Amino acid sequence: MRVLIIGGSGFLGTELVGQTLAAGWRTAATYHSRPREIPGASWHRLDLRLPGGLDALLTEVAPDAVLNVTSGQADWAVTADGSVRVALAAAEHACRLVHVSSDAVFSGSRVHYDESCLPDPVTPYGAAKAAAETAVRLLVPDAAVARTSLIVGHGRSAPERRVRALAADPRSGALFTDDIRCPVHVTDLAAALRELTVSEASGMFHLAGADALSRHDLGVLLARREGLDPSRLPSARRADSALPGALDVRLDSRATQSHLRTRLRGAREFLGS
Repeated sequence: MRVLIIGGSGFLGTELVGQTLAAGWRTAATYHSRPREIPGASWHRLDLRLPGGLDALLTEVAPDAVLNVTSGQADWAVTADGSVRVALAAAEHACRLVHVSSDAVFSGSRVHYDESCLPDPVTPYGAAKAAAETAVRLLVPDAAVARTSLIVGHGRSAPERRVRALAADPRSGALFTDDIRCPVHVTDLAAALRELTVSEASGMFHLAGADALSRHDLGVLLARREGLDPSRLPSARRADSALPGALDVRLDSRATQSHLRTRLRGAREFLGS
């Protein structure tokens, strides 16, 4: 299996590169600023905002599958337009496409969301992710689109870094008690994406953990795991802030989980509570 991981230098991308190499796959990965030092992978600089680069890259790498795990945040040119370019290139080169999306495509108005739910984003990032989903589904009907939630693991994720920073200096911010998601471990997520890559499954999939936790509750679990004092973590309500975005979004992954060998653990399990 030859794979190209778009966004391979990111948190999820790095885990995927490691897992695909361990599985014996020939792995190429892209980066924007600097490549990761992972022996065995071939690294290629790519700017998804620029046309033309993807076609040349796929011609050079000749992958069997492309996994688009880049984030791009609210940069429409990367998150939306870039995903369209990836989908078009994958279709042109007849590659299997696995596209990673986010629970940010939902407003939180119904709280619980299964794979059949249509996007109703309330932030620019969510809108860009929703546009990307639509493009992939229409341009590459055989693609797998996988929505996920907060990704944690190995001490390197944004939530873990945030907890350490707040434990060191509680004055630097707060963790919201009403901002609820379904955290997933990066190891489980990458393994599930590898399963989707070698399958013929198409359509929408949810890859999130089994436990719904507020960011503050997650922070408490992370602090305990690292031997930090959870009482040092300040709490607040997102509803009382000026920050945009959904409050309670819980991805229902049961339908997807029933077709996977990889078990998507809940945060209480993988953090040892």
